[in-house]
Amino acid sequence: MPPLDETDRRLLDDFQRGFPLTPRPYAVLGQRLGLAEDEVRRRLGRLHDAGIISRVGAVVRPHTAGCSTLAALAVPPADLERVAALVSAQPEVNHNYQRDHAFNLWFVICADSREAVGAVLERIADASGLEPLDLPLLEDFHIDLGFPLWT
Repeated sequence: MPPLDETDRRLLDDFQRGFPLTPRPYAVLGQRLGLAEDEVRRRLGRLHDAGIISRVGAVVRPHTAGCSTLAALAVPPADLERVAALVSAQPEVNHNYQRDHAFNLWFVICADSREAVGAVLERIADASGLEPLDLPLLEDFHIDLGFPLWT
């Protein structure tokens, strides 16, 4: 991990909530941090390239903009990398991860509708030869994932 200075830390800590919803949010962040807009973008790009952050973007309440599901596959261990790559290649899959469980490959699908989610699950089943476990959201809970990274 590259060394982070105090400005990087503030950029990561201070704007997990209350990100400015303006036409030029990076200019607003820069003003608050005493930086030029381009410097904010450069720093965020460096943090992204280093794998410290994966994205800067909104988190919206489930099913207010499209539809999603949590899904899992029971993949033979020798085939895990191939199937994970197949799942990752689906544009509607936003991430997948391995778990120590009989269902060892978990992923989230986001699409325009429940029917579109079903079509992605079918494509994955056809391509992998495995039947996905579909776990659609039944009740949502607000979990605040913003937390101080440094004290």
